[in-house]
Amino acid sequence: MRTYPARAVRAAAGALTAAGLGHTLWNGVAGPRIALAFGVLIAVGELVRRDGRGPDGPGGPGGPGGPGGPGGQPPAEDRHGAPLGSAGALAYALLGQCAGQPSRHGVLQVVAVVVAAALVGTVPHIARGGGQDLDHVARRVLTVAFAAACFQPLYNSGRLEQWFGQGPLLVVFLLALLGLTALCDAVLAAALAGARTGRPYGPLLRDELRALAGIGSAICATGAVMALGAAVAGLWALPVFSVPLLLTQMSLRRITAVRTTYRQTITSLARATEIAGYTRPGHARRVAVLSCAVGRELGLSERELTVLEYAALMHDIGQLSLVDPVPAGATAPLPAAEARRIAALGGEVARQTGVPDEVAVVVERQADPYRQQPVAARIVRAVNAYEDLAGGSRHPGGSLAALEKLRLGTGHDYQPEVVECLARVLARGGRARVVAVPPG
Repeated sequence: MRTYPARAVRAAAGALTAAGLGHTLWNGVAGPRIALAFGVLIAVGELVRRDGRGPDGPGGPGGPGGPGGPGGQPPAEDRHGAPLGSAGALAYALLGQCAGQPSRHGVLQVVAVVVAAALVGTVPHIARGGGQDLDHVARRVLTVAFAAACFQPLYNSGRLEQWFGQGPLLVVFLLALLGLTALCDAVLAAALAGARTGRPYGPLLRDELRALAGIGSAICATGAVMALGAAVAGLWALPVFSVPLLLTQMSLRRITAVRTTYRQTITSLARATEIAGYTRPGHARRVAVLSCAVGRELGLSERELTVLEYAALMHDIGQLSLVDPVPAGATAPLPAAEARRIAALGGEVARQTGVPDEVAVVVERQADPYRQQPVAARIVRAVNAYEDLAGGSRHPGGSLAALEKLRLGTGHDYQPEVVECLARVLARGGRARVVAVPPG
């Protein structure tokens, strides 16, 4: 069911692309010099954007969160990885005059120019394995077509100037239109991400709307300023107004690199227990993968998923303080007091590594009764217990028996909703044939 909205988005983008290219080829390009200038700007913006793929690690293809981050989609700064191209496309859609002369291009030509330029700039990314780039182009086509359809007919008919003139009211209209365009883009992005990751639509849309307050607002503002500047100063306004956004894009790339390094550091710390022989190889990563999947099922936000991922990776780090290792590193069968002591030690170690305090809180409270825990700690506790029980020899029945053991503990130790979400995730992933039944 979740794939239907994504298919509709791609089909609509394909139909618009065919109509735009066919119309432009049949009737020719109106204002070819202007179209070429904006096309080059969009293509350059696409060429210099990030791929949104990191190395193997928590945020990389092989990391706990899947491609791009814990939510299985690119982080906020990578969703708008081509801000220059986005701003240029919006500016062309909202361009009424160039150096005081009418531009004379319509909605279908806007679509054709944006598609052609975006594909030219996207080809190198696709060649490097950017599988999500076509969805990125589909979003761009529909978003720009929406903006152009709201602006170009009004401008070409003269109603826009009749209603708003050339003063502040026109600027207000453009800002309102850009706000609606940004909302349209967020809706499309959430639909495509839901089809790609399987996450609930509501939390995805919430994350997209939150991202609009950052680089999204800068893109909209730059697009409006480019269109207004080109109307007065001509095409020379494009490079002038492109510089600030290009510098912002470079800064975002550096910030993303720092975050990638931070994730790699967390992953290395999590492997310390495996290297020292306290836990089984890959245990922390498996718990992080499954915890993020359960968190997505519960509808956690992107920030909450990041905290959950870091805490899941570091959940066993307290075992490094033990003189005698826990057999097989399994803390689930331990007495409650001993499990809480190890968790408290883990929280102290986590704080010394410099992770956010909320991550350390999840680590140190993972062994508490679930009613006293934050949501992330409830997830980590249940998933860790499942991994301990299903991965060892304590339950020859495997994952089904481990889940039944968790269900028996839902009165005090594990939250029933978390256990049932875990069962659904495992059933979809094929790691266990389970049926979600009421807790026993």
